[in-house]
Amino acid sequence: MNIKDILLDFSVEAFNLRNFVLNALLAALLSWVLAQYYKRHGQSVSNRGQFANNFMLLALSTMLIIYIVKSSIALSLGLVGALSIVRFRAAIKEPEELTFLFLVIGIGLGMGANQALITTVAFILILALLYLQSRVRNRNGIDIQNQMVVNISSRNLDESQVNASMSANFKNVELRRMSMTNGKLFMTYVIAADKLDQLSGAKNQLLEADENAEFSFVDNKNMIG
Repeated sequence: MNIKDILLDFSVEAFNLRNFVLNALLAALLSWVLAQYYKRHGQSVSNRGQFANNFMLLALSTMLIIYIVKSSIALSLGLVGALSIVRFRAAIKEPEELTFLFLVIGIGLGMGANQALITTVAFILILALLYLQSRVRNRNGIDIQNQMVVNISSRNLDESQVNASMSANFKNVELRRMSMTNGKLFMTYVIAADKLDQLSGAKNQLLEADENAEFSFVDNKNMIG
């Protein structure tokens, strides 16, 4: 099959411009709503605002691909061949990021397949369940509005010392990440600090054990923008 045959296969009759525009607008709206939700209620310690800004582009790109290939077997086979040689690499640091990406792709797939109603209903249901889950999590754990992210790195401290110090100075502590690189320990916590003295107390306690330890305290709300 040559290029002319492929273009004829993707005929005007098979393409409804009105439906395409409406589905694209709806995909953009749903991905924007999801981005706003992720910025406000996401639990990732990375920059949620920067990550969420890609949601709309990903949804619309997925929709465009599905719209093109669904009307042509030749284009579908070509897409499989192209994806077999193109490798997408993304620094996914949190499982939550991956689940939100799948949801965004699902929006694009649904709109590209012209299944606007079921996609919208499923999106509303999923978002409602996510919101209820976040409310329960905040009630039983750390309220996102009071969160701070604490990064600690040291060559002389071990994880038990750091955990003991954090638990002693903060009421709510969640260990989010721990790694060892070239003999240096890196640990990331999400904590709820009511007073600045708590931060100073934890830092001074760890500095007594390792004067070369490094710290950073970041208000989690600053990661949204």
